[in-house]
Formats: sequence, C-alpha cells, structure tokens
Amino acid sequence: MIYDLIIVGGGPAGMTSAIYSARQKLKTLIISKDFGGQMAQKAVEIENYPGFEKVTGFDLISKMENQLKDVDIVRELVGEIKKVGGLFIVMTKEGKIFESKIVIVATGAEPRRLNVEGEANYLGKGVSYCSTCDGPLFKNKDIVIIGGGDAGFETAIFMKKYANKIYILEHGDKVRASLENQQKAGDIEVITSARLKEIKGDVFVNQIIFDKMGNEESLEVKGVFIQAGYVPETSFLGDLVDLNEKKEVVVDFETFETKTKGLFAVGDVNCGKIKQIVVACAQGATAVIYGYKYI
Repeated sequence: MIYDLIIVGGGPAGMTSAIYSARQKLKTLIISKDFGGQMAQKAVEIENYPGFEKVTGFDLISKMENQLKDVDIVRELVGEIKKVGGLFIVMTKEGKIFESKIVIVATGAEPRRLNVEGEANYLGKGVSYCSTCDGPLFKNKDIVIIGGGDAGFETAIFMKKYANKIYILEHGDKVRASLENQQKAGDIEVITSARLKEIKGDVFVNQIIFDKMGNEESLEVKGVFIQAGYVPETSFLGDLVDLNEKKEVVVDFETFETKTKGLFAVGDVNCGKIKQIVVACAQGATAVIYGYKYI
C-alpha cells in the first residue's frame, strides 16, 4: 500500500496533521511510539490553549487522540527515511517498511542531557527528566531542579505537592522564569550562578556537587530533576534536510517544507523560535494543506 501521507511523531503537531489529513480524505499513517510528546511531561495545567481555561497535558492528549479517525497507527520508532523517485520510503527501527507520497516529521525534541558525572548512572535511581512521570516517587523527600527557566519552575510548582524541600539551581546570575511562575512556586530555594558538577549516591541519589562562582558546594537531596532544554530528534533524516546550529530542521515558514520536496517538518523539531503547543498545532495543519496541494 502507498499512503498519501506518513506522519512521524505523535505530539500536538503530528496529531493535528493527522486530524486535518483525515478531513482531506488522504490515506494517512502515523508512526509514533507514543502520543503526546512534551505535553505528556507537562508538569502543570495548560492555561493558554484556546477553548480551555485549564487542561492537563494528559487530558488534552486524550481529546486529540479521540479525533484520530480513519488514520492508521503504527506504534514504533522510525529509523530511516529515503526518497526514491517520487515516493518516500519510511523504515521503522523494528524493520517495517512503508511508502508514501509525502511525509510530515513531527518528532519534537528529547530532554537535553548534561553529561555530568553520575547522571547516567543514577537515571531512574533519583535522576529524572519528567516530574509528571516520576514525581510521586519523591514524596516527602528533598529534591533539586536543574534549570531556572519556566520549565524548571513549572516542575517546582508540580513537585510542591510531593517534595519536602525544593531547590532550583540556575546557571545564570538571575532567574529566567516568568514572574507568574516564580510567584506560583512560592517558598523554594533558588541558587543562582550555580553549575552542576556531579551527582552522587549509593544505590540511589543522595547528594549533588555544584560550583558556585568558583567554590565547590554540595546539597543533600534524594532527587535530581533536570530541566536543561531539549534536543530535536533528527538523526533519521540524513541528508534529506538542512539543520541549523541547534540541529533543528530548516524549513520554509510559509509551507513548513524542507529542502526535499514533499517532506515537511513541524513543531519543536524545526527551527521556529516559538515553541508552544498552539503554534505546533498550527504548523501541523498548515503542512497538511500545502502537502495536499503538492499531491
């Protein structure tokens, strides 16, 4: 079977693409290990999505999934994409092969690793990149959040119902989070001009070592939540696309098409500066409209 459209990724951009594609009666396949993307890791309620005063990431994912009608779904990861003649060949890591006339890449981004000593060793043993996934495991424990931007403070807001004491380590000399999130976070301890050096423990995390303006200091904590930004997932695209210095896919911002005709990139995987759920959805819809014209 040759699909009209294959969508790689099941976040808000990918799901919106599928909703619009089905309305255009295109034969559509979504390939994604799971659905929701970063919405599934959203630590606080979403308050800026049109139509909802407040909605949890999980509820919004569920509502979007319910709209995926007349769309085929394969719950795997894509390993490689090629263009042969006028068709795209999409191969999953499990070895399945699919063909389509156009492809929309909506793979988003993965949490950025700090690559400090102990980070990999204690992953799942006190180190986490997702508070909504792991937060309940740290009930009545002291934790530290690495990153003083909005993602870090949203993690702190969420963890207030679980943790005993919350620290935030911010690399810069001032907090970067919005004033609203700082006010919501309330009574937490923020340490600025601090750079994490090492995560220590026995079986589980029990301490971090950090540098503060040239002086080595430590904190006794049981959990380390890393909120250091995200890295786009583009490794499977090869030379079909151009990447910027952040490894984001370069696109035409009218159509969201890449340098390869018929291949589009939407949401956090592309080089757009505004990373918001509603923006990702708009890009997904736009790409389908232009993809339909391409077909």
